Amino acid sequence: MMEHLNQMIRVAIDENNPSVARIEEKCIKCGQCARVCNDFVSVNNNYDLASTCGKSICVNCGQCIKVCPTSSLVVKQEYKTIKKIIENKNKIVIVSTSPSVRVGLGEEFGLPFGSFVQGKMVALLKKLGFNYVLDTNFSADLTICEEASELIERIKNNDSLPQFTSCCPAWIKFAETFYPEILPNISTCKSPIGMQGPIIKTYFANKMGINPKDIVNVALTPCVAKKFEIRRDEMNISAKINGVDDMRDMDYVITTTELAEWAKELNINFNDLADMEFDKFMGEASGSGVIFGNTGGVMEAAVRTAYTYLTNKRPPEQLLNLHAVRGYDGIKEAELDINGIKVKVAVVYGLANSRILIEKIKNGEKYHFVEIMTCPGGCIGGGGQPKHFDKDDEAQKERIKALYAKDSSMEVRLSHENPEIIALYKEYLSAPHSEKAVEMLHTIYFNRNNDLNAR
Repeated sequence: MMEHLNQMIRVAIDENNPSVARIEEKCIKCGQCARVCNDFVSVNNNYDLASTCGKSICVNCGQCIKVCPTSSLVVKQEYKTIKKIIENKNKIVIVSTSPSVRVGLGEEFGLPFGSFVQGKMVALLKKLGFNYVLDTNFSADLTICEEASELIERIKNNDSLPQFTSCCPAWIKFAETFYPEILPNISTCKSPIGMQGPIIKTYFANKMGINPKDIVNVALTPCVAKKFEIRRDEMNISAKINGVDDMRDMDYVITTTELAEWAKELNINFNDLADMEFDKFMGEASGSGVIFGNTGGVMEAAVRTAYTYLTNKRPPEQLLNLHAVRGYDGIKEAELDINGIKVKVAVVYGLANSRILIEKIKNGEKYHFVEIMTCPGGCIGGGGQPKHFDKDDEAQKERIKALYAKDSSMEVRLSHENPEIIALYKEYLSAPHSEKAVEMLHTIYFNRNNDLNAR
């Protein structure tokens, strides 16, 4: 096991960390990584290397990468492996793109903060040789159908409230490590990427006549913690469904910055690319899927669908533009009336802020639904996004605005109205929270608290 420097000097990064790597000779020991992990992520200052026998406690969020002035801390890269797989031409390589990439990628090529470059992003991925370019917003819609159904059941039965969101893998690992007592309160829904992988290797493969063993699934995300999430032991339901022991649901993750580096390496002029569309199947999403990238977006999307499930009516304008949970504040709260049911919600980003809210809950404050994201502004501020140091807040606010603008311009704004989601349930999953849906789309969590005291 490698030896680490004092935690006041810098964060400890183990060599087997799947998300973050350190280039030792570039480290100037400035302390920026320790500060962000102390003050914002609230991990580095809440464990002791002496108690863990020198093993780093890391939630893989990559915020340390965003503040490192010398790029000593970098994303653990996977794009070169994917490039070789594509060049070999013996696999069907499928990439699924997260919502926040399309409002961050352009910044790597000199475009203004928050430029919406979905068409050029798709064109770039096709130029790089991916066989299919799909939209993870599809599975964001799927997540909402499952999560809204779960929330309704919990509220009706007054069971394990509040329900916490589950799509941020750094938050999940944080809760498993520091607050295992709240694990029953976390939604059992997999993240959109966690759902996208097995649906591609089962339903999509069958529809397209592809042998699942020939598929290499790649997720393009703003999030370096997804590199950890896809390697969790339990993320392999497609192995069981297909009878292939070593099959993984999602095989690789590349970030926004990795994609940009790949394009620059090949001298591709991103800004000259003509816009292209996603492949038709699993390339369609609602406005609710789009806003998943923003802090408050998962909450707003779930409330829209929960309202419809409870009332059989379209949500009122107030719920289609839920300003109470929008914005850049680290903690937001609201009370909503859904068909006569008073629902108290909270939206948090930054794990230091999550500690504040969890302590309020422990002290008796009542909530029904809580969204927690690790990164500033939500996924749009992920560790795999372009970094701008003192202009990061400005960039993140513009990305947020771009996703809300896209949502408001779309004809379909409710997850359960996505025609492809309707077809998926009709043809394969039956209904939200059906036996098949639970098997494919829901997951389990683990108590990691002993990691803090490995002696």
